[in-house]
Amino acid sequence: MTQKRWIIVLLIVSSVYGADFDWMSSLNTRYRSDSALLHSNLNERFNVGDAIVSTVIKSVANPSDAYMVLKLAEMSGLSPKSVLQKYDSTKDKGWGAMAQSLGIKPGSAEFKALKAGHDIERSKKNATPKVQEKSKAKEAKKDKEDNDNAKGKGKKAD
Repeated sequence: MTQKRWIIVLLIVSSVYGADFDWMSSLNTRYRSDSALLHSNLNERFNVGDAIVSTVIKSVANPSDAYMVLKLAEMSGLSPKSVLQKYDSTKDKGWGAMAQSLGIKPGSAEFKALKAGHDIERSKKNATPKVQEKSKAKEAKKDKEDNDNAKGKGKKAD
């Protein structure tokens, strides 16, 4: 009887543990046979350019890994190249550990969203609120700089 209980407990624990990033296998199944669609969707979602998307796809083993590199770059504010370098040195530890090493705290809303699933069909304009805030702040700063540069330093009008 105790052996059956242990087996049930082990099955429950393993299914809960495996469920963290189980969306990755369906993403791999969907895009493994259509790399052009993967490239197009990643480029549209993250808006980082064809060259970067191509480099990321060529540097990782699976479509879901390419997505995760770009998503973690977006979430952490690092470049995809920096995240790829981190990926190369820590890929054996798992995506959760890598996210933590990039400053995404376990239990945070960002971390839970990362584990819950991908948003590859969403474009940059529908990105997470934190990303939108960063983007708006950059645009506001640029607008302010543009306005400052537009101020004339000539003579006053009579």
